[in-house]
Amino acid sequence: MLYEEKVTENRAAFLSAVENICGQLDIEPDWLMAVMNSESGLNHRAVNPNGGATGLIQFMPATAIFLGATTAALKAMSNVEQLEYVRKYLYPYRYKIKSYADLYMSIFFPAALGKTESWIIRASGLPAEKVASANRIFDLDSNGILTVSEVREAFLRRVPESLRNRFRNQVKKK
Repeated sequence: MLYEEKVTENRAAFLSAVENICGQLDIEPDWLMAVMNSESGLNHRAVNPNGGATGLIQFMPATAIFLGATTAALKAMSNVEQLEYVRKYLYPYRYKIKSYADLYMSIFFPAALGKTESWIIRASGLPAEKVASANRIFDLDSNGILTVSEVREAFLRRVPESLRNRFRNQVKKK
């Protein structure tokens, strides 16, 4: 499995849980491993100092509460325990996730799932420019707005070049 060497605790149980979750979501385990690697380096105790996002997929504090936890509780969990919250978070999107980029989008900005490639990513009450300013890494053309297309491409750039075409072209079987 992709990046399995980065799992330093409970490796066998963690990889088994990833396989199980991905079976429930009907997605490739490598997709989930790549997203978790990109978000946290597969460090379930990772905390972003800007906003307090925590864990494998960088749960925001409000998201943790919505899922019945806190970021402090998530940080205290084992990597295997935290995977249950990854599953709980992703499960409602299972029918919308058709590719690696969709999986990543479900974490980064779920409202963009299923939107056209030219759809502009904006948050309620925030101009598109503010969203782009806070996420410059995804503004590939540096024009101050984010589209679904450029964010998807930015996600793909986070996987090794040798895997990009596979991840770009690989879609769910069902």
